[in-house]
Amino acid sequence: MKQFFNEFAASIDTYIMFKIKEKMNLLYDELTKKNRKPISLAMGAPTTPPPSRLIEDFKNLLDDKSIHTYSVPKGEKYLVDAIKLRMKNRFNVDIETTEICSLLGSKEGIANLIRGIITPTSNDSDKDIILIPDPSYASYKEMVKVCGGMGYSVPLTAKNNYMPDMEEILQELKKEGYNKDRIKALIINYPNNPLGATCTKEYLEKVVNFCKKHEILLISDAAYVDIYFDEKDKPHSVLEISGAKDISVEFHSFSKPYSITGWRIGWICGNREVVSQFAKLKSTIDSGIFKGIQKACADILNTKEGNDYIVWANNEIKKKSDYFVNAFKNELGWEIDHIPSATFYQWIKVPSRYSTSEEFCNDILTKSGIVMVPGTAFGKYGQGYVRVSIVCSIEELQEVVKRMKEDGFTY
Repeated sequence: MKQFFNEFAASIDTYIMFKIKEKMNLLYDELTKKNRKPISLAMGAPTTPPPSRLIEDFKNLLDDKSIHTYSVPKGEKYLVDAIKLRMKNRFNVDIETTEICSLLGSKEGIANLIRGIITPTSNDSDKDIILIPDPSYASYKEMVKVCGGMGYSVPLTAKNNYMPDMEEILQELKKEGYNKDRIKALIINYPNNPLGATCTKEYLEKVVNFCKKHEILLISDAAYVDIYFDEKDKPHSVLEISGAKDISVEFHSFSKPYSITGWRIGWICGNREVVSQFAKLKSTIDSGIFKGIQKACADILNTKEGNDYIVWANNEIKKKSDYFVNAFKNELGWEIDHIPSATFYQWIKVPSRYSTSEEFCNDILTKSGIVMVPGTAFGKYGQGYVRVSIVCSIEELQEVVKRMKEDGFTY
């Protein structure tokens, strides 16, 4: 029945994480029989319980009769006010009510913003261009593709310290025959999924100036901004940069820092005109987030309990990261050339005996029941790497290392 979909929608692929899970499920019984029950290091979703205060507040709110009625796409006042205070407390950024809109998760928000700024066309030479980091979140390019635009890869590599020179990228784009005037937006994602890489405040300033100079909308995906290991090196908001609101919007999420990926709540903030137009678009799509979720999240966002939970959760991730790096280097002989200082991801090289990332991931799944994601799921510059999500328990990570030893997966 594909004929009922437009050519853009009909051409998209199944999200990589769902494809991996399907394959894992198919092999589940076979792997379990040989004592290799699957251990997933694929999905980027915290497994620790959410803050107890958040859960208790939400339960109590269910008894409030007014909580079950429609909300509004912009977000209830208590949520918007909490977001304003959070941006001030965390980043020292002043945000107005008119510069905020709630989201059914930042993924939905980014997809709908892209939908709003791209004019779809089948003619490749006329397609609007979104500059996308590579490697990056697997959904970015598909979001652009389904809207009839083109995603242009911006390489993030060890060579450029994961902070590419955007003027050089622009020159490469022009050399390849693309019209720079078709560029609508640049997406940045720091801390980065899948790399775990961060950037300096000075780099953010360069990116803001680049986008101002070339009149390109800057879209900052800050979903992992609160998952970091050193208080002296906190990730920044792009809106900390003077004049950033002239050209930028930023996406934030409750999912990762509070372990509530299934609640689907986040926000966009920044340039007033962009946020306002985005909110109008949203009003044709949804009727806002369940008010019980909004109120519970608003109530924890600026509390000591909420901040203490984030610190605790980050310490737990750091312990897992330290164990993972040490075990892979010292017990399995792995080359670890990049140790993330943020997120719960590890980005590791595939042994040279494998020709592709996919070949390695398939081998370690079928032999050891260990689920990893090939780097190419995140872009062409991911070839030769795999992403490992260390959200499982230390005991499960220990079992991963044990199996890899027993099954010959040394470097």
